Amino acid sequence: MPHVIRIHQNGGPEQMHWEEVTVGEPGPGEVRVRNTAIGLNFIDTYHRSGLYPMPLPMVLGSEGAGVVEAVGPKVKEFKVGDRVAYAQPIGAYAEVLIRPVARLVKIPAGIKDETAAAMMLKGMTAWYLCRRTYRVKKGDTIVVHAAAGGVGQILCQWAKHLGATVIGTVGSDEKVALAKKVGCKHVVVMSREKLSERVKAITKGKGVPVVYDGVGKDTFMESLDCLQPRGIMASFGNASGAVPPVNIGILAQKGSLFLTRPTLVNYTSSREDLLTAARELFAVVKKGAVKIAVNQRYPLREAAQAHRDLEWRKTTGSTVLLP
Repeated sequence: MPHVIRIHQNGGPEQMHWEEVTVGEPGPGEVRVRNTAIGLNFIDTYHRSGLYPMPLPMVLGSEGAGVVEAVGPKVKEFKVGDRVAYAQPIGAYAEVLIRPVARLVKIPAGIKDETAAAMMLKGMTAWYLCRRTYRVKKGDTIVVHAAAGGVGQILCQWAKHLGATVIGTVGSDEKVALAKKVGCKHVVVMSREKLSERVKAITKGKGVPVVYDGVGKDTFMESLDCLQPRGIMASFGNASGAVPPVNIGILAQKGSLFLTRPTLVNYTSSREDLLTAARELFAVVKKGAVKIAVNQRYPLREAAQAHRDLEWRKTTGSTVLLP
């Protein structure tokens, strides 16, 4: 019987259990997928800990890639043997699983399964950030937090490809070289430098039009101070914890700023948007403008250790779990 990683209560990695499951036949609008690789994301730790509450018990995981092994009634877009990838709904930490075809895309030739699994959620997050939330253009100077992380590496490369100057932040000196490698012209080590001062120096006091902040609590206020008038604060993650309540009057005081808390589910809610996101992502990866660095691999049954390493900042780039 196939296995999954399931939690029955929220908490630390010790709550993750390797369990046998029965996977039935796909229904209308569904296919059965045998996973070949599963992406690890920080949001998985939020679901596990309860920061983002989800019904329990639950199988963790938001993205993966695999091969279709059974097709439900009236499904015409996919057939047995197709290589497919997905980001959401939850439940990816599985050897075999049922997936709705509405959230599934075909993996094009030239893209490996591991690469697809590692980039669907992170890559499409980078897509909506730089192509929808704020449309990065040639000549922009932007700030990307956690530039050495999974989303950060993709977003920095994509923004550079679009002609932007990227100011990336990292947590330690050891990650400076990696941030530069993925397209950051300037790198700020947050443990010993004040970001807003560096940004003002780089931009000659002007500030930047957008800050992409997946860190949350520890960087939120400093990020606001980097923005030019009417700039956009895109707070898309909480790696350091949830941002405390904010008096929105501060947005006026700091220059009529815009604050958004975007999510991938809202930017890919329609089939058309999902396919656009995947198509544009696959295109920049295939042309080599964005390279997906799969730097860590763990057996699926050792997902708890992968969570520990992710939360302890021991990983860089993307990580995959292998069934």
